[in-house]
Amino acid sequence: MNRYGTFLRATLIAGVATAALAGCGMMSRSNTASFSGAMNAASEVPPNMTRGSGMAEAWLNKDTNVLKYKITYTGLSGPATAGHFHGPAAAGANAGVVLPFARTESPIEGQATLTPAQAADLMSGKWYANIHTAANPAGEIRGQMLPKM
Repeated sequence: MNRYGTFLRATLIAGVATAALAGCGMMSRSNTASFSGAMNAASEVPPNMTRGSGMAEAWLNKDTNVLKYKITYTGLSGPATAGHFHGPAAAGANAGVVLPFARTESPIEGQATLTPAQAADLMSGKWYANIHTAANPAGEIRGQMLPKM
């Protein structure tokens, strides 16, 4: 085989390999948005003096609007009496319940299908996770759900 044929074959193989790798990269792209919020008493509105803390994590499938979440906490003033996501509200503001948790014992795990408006609010950082206790019925610990980069 002459040099031109070898060069042509090598170029063709390199092009096919590049296209295959690019295709794999596109297929591995996830359409899932991840969120997290460090939960503490200082983030409550108004803040309280408890020592509870926690972490709220969530994953939104942007194709189906299915939200999966996991909330863990420790050190509350007593047993959790309620827990939910609230919104829409920026940090420092309060809002109504948009998604109650089915149970309140840590770890809390669940999933729900959001409306397009709820998904947009969550994507904009306008949701927060809140855990309530008897001593703090308005909320003991709170974490703003912010997109992970």
